[in-house]
Amino acid sequence: MSVEQIKDIKCIVWDLDHTIWDGVLLESGDVQLKARMKEVIEQLDRRGILHSIASKNDAELAWAKLTELGIAEYFLYPEIHWDAKSISVGRIQQNINIGMDAILFVDDQPFELEEVKSVHADIHVLHADQYETMLDDPRLMPRFITADSSRRRQMYQADTLRKQAEEQYEGPSEKFLASLGMKFTIYEATEDDLQRAEELTVRTNQLNATGITYSYEELHQLMTSQDHLLLVCELEDKYGTYGKIGLALIHKQPDIWRLNMLLMSCRVMSRGAGSVLLTYIMREAQQQGKKMLADFRDTGRNRMMNISYRFAGFTQLSAEPDGKIVFSHDLKQVVEFPDYIEVCVPERQHQ
Repeated sequence: MSVEQIKDIKCIVWDLDHTIWDGVLLESGDVQLKARMKEVIEQLDRRGILHSIASKNDAELAWAKLTELGIAEYFLYPEIHWDAKSISVGRIQQNINIGMDAILFVDDQPFELEEVKSVHADIHVLHADQYETMLDDPRLMPRFITADSSRRRQMYQADTLRKQAEEQYEGPSEKFLASLGMKFTIYEATEDDLQRAEELTVRTNQLNATGITYSYEELHQLMTSQDHLLLVCELEDKYGTYGKIGLALIHKQPDIWRLNMLLMSCRVMSRGAGSVLLTYIMREAQQQGKKMLADFRDTGRNRMMNISYRFAGFTQLSAEPDGKIVFSHDLKQVVEFPDYIEVCVPERQHQ
């Protein structure tokens, strides 16, 4: 099962001089945005595509100019200094926590494009002359634009505030997590959730237990099946919502619940929320007297999901040459929810 589409770009990393604006800032403070540049950035932002900067420039002057031009708010984790741009791009990738193949680097200098590509082979690059083609680039046209995708930047910005608060916090990490007032909501998917559910299967690589993607149509069929349970989860805290951050698909059999899909946004792992959905499913199956199986397939990126299953007490039942593993759990012992997260489960339509 897969969604047939070109690999999506999740973040654009821009140069500044002769790229976002005409001219060189250090030679003339009166640089102006290139024609339609603000429109391009704003439209891509509304599609849920993030923006950042890798520029060899004076950081204070450049940020002041971006603020004056009315676009500073769009850029996450800017790297404005004199280091190699490959170093800047590497830092941006680590901060946003996405694959290098989900980044597009835009610069006016062929040397800089080649330097970044020589270090980060998987990155996409584009000469700055081509910026007006970006709105029609299929890699920058997600199939659906959901409420979560349209506010993706704001969610990353809220996460920056969380990280700053965590760095300044003196005391045990669990006490800091408790101070966030996290509320984790789990519910059965409805039709309104399916666009975001498809997006999650396409965008989530590191924390997708099988790496399989599902289309809207496939998810709709599974959602309405009496033999399947499709769960969605959301997370919020005092800084705001993380949006819909997890998905699970359970095949309900007479004596066994088989977890065909489990995925979680990378953004919640540092909050200790990654295991909550799995724990909930295990407790529900336990209450109904079922045993559990769970599918896992090594994609080269999702080792954390293998660890999550094992940490939750699953043992390997079988393994195939293609990397597919089936885990099992007798559910005699199930881990507890973290103390610092309130788990909320609205009334379910069916079970």
